[in-house]
Amino acid sequence: MAMAMAAPALADDHWPAPIQALSAQGLQIHAEFEAPGGLTGYAASYPAGEVAIYLTPDGGHAIVGTLVDAEGNDLSDAALDEHVRAAQFAEVWERLEKSHWILDGDADAPRVVYTFTDPNCPYCRQFWEAARPWVEAGEVQLRHIMVGILASNSPAKAASLLGAEDPAAALHAHSDGGEEIVPTAQAREIEEQVYANNQLFDELGMIATPSTLFRDGDRVDRVQGLPSDERMVEAMGGEAP
Repeated sequence: MAMAMAAPALADDHWPAPIQALSAQGLQIHAEFEAPGGLTGYAASYPAGEVAIYLTPDGGHAIVGTLVDAEGNDLSDAALDEHVRAAQFAEVWERLEKSHWILDGDADAPRVVYTFTDPNCPYCRQFWEAARPWVEAGEVQLRHIMVGILASNSPAKAASLLGAEDPAAALHAHSDGGEEIVPTAQAREIEEQVYANNQLFDELGMIATPSTLFRDGDRVDRVQGLPSDERMVEAMGGEAP
């Protein structure tokens, strides 16, 4: 999952000239690492992803791309995981935690799944229904980051859910078709929470609701749109109970 956020770059006063040139062209250099064949590796990122750079032994040339061994194994991915993606994933997860969400399920459930939810999104309701076995079994807590992007009244509906006396109950009633949320005037603070969630949605490169994020080991994985059965199992951390 490519993320625009990045860890602090190295100071550039000690970089070899080719690395400085790539930095000037827009690459952010995160770390230097050992590489085979007399090469020196550099882990770098740009707004749409990550890339490895390999400095030749003479220090005068750099190669940008993936290094493979005699069996075709990717020797760059592990370095990018360690030096670039780990910090990105940690930052993304922290931003999700600090967003404005409604808890769906047991707060003590061991697996946390974040999903961007628009009140006017029919696929969000399908996702809510599909997640019931894991949520009701206490295995997964869904954290619905309420956004307003699909219709003119989506922000007001999202704010009404966040500002409800019991947001979890209001979201449950809205999602199971029992009681459609009616947009009502909310405090400016609540409206700003929806705006902040919308900004986060954009900054993470989301393009559809639901957009769901979950941990896969040290990584943060995402599913945009209604997950397939296979991806649903991955997101929930296992087969339905």
